[in-house]
Amino acid sequence: MEGKNYQGFKDLLVYQKARNLSYLIYKASLSFPKEERYALTDQIRRSSRAIGANIAESWPKRKYIKSFVSKLIDAQSESCETLHWMETSLDCKYLSNESYEKLKALNSEIQRMLESMIKKPEKFCNHE
Repeated sequence: MEGKNYQGFKDLLVYQKARNLSYLIYKASLSFPKEERYALTDQIRRSSRAIGANIAESWPKRKYIKSFVSKLIDAQSESCETLHWMETSLDCKYLSNESYEKLKALNSEIQRMLESMIKKPEKFCNHE
């Protein structure tokens, strides 16, 4: 990642993966029961979308490393919440084991990428 000239948050692979995760969760949640519409369905969609949103919000904060890292930690928190809702969906049999494992693998990859950014924020932060 070092030396890469990012034009914006959309260039970040972690952001692209977060968007993909939120889309896959949206698609999977379309088959959730109607009675879950304002509960589980809303929660899992919201938290999965918030991962990418927090990454996007972190981008202009790169001038202040602590602020940048704080938003990345918020993205990690939303990723953990998303995992909780994915597990709940699996428990309720709304997600198949195969779908759950695919989503969990992508979510874990996003978590690892965020952790790497948090540990080495200077690769992304401006010091102008």
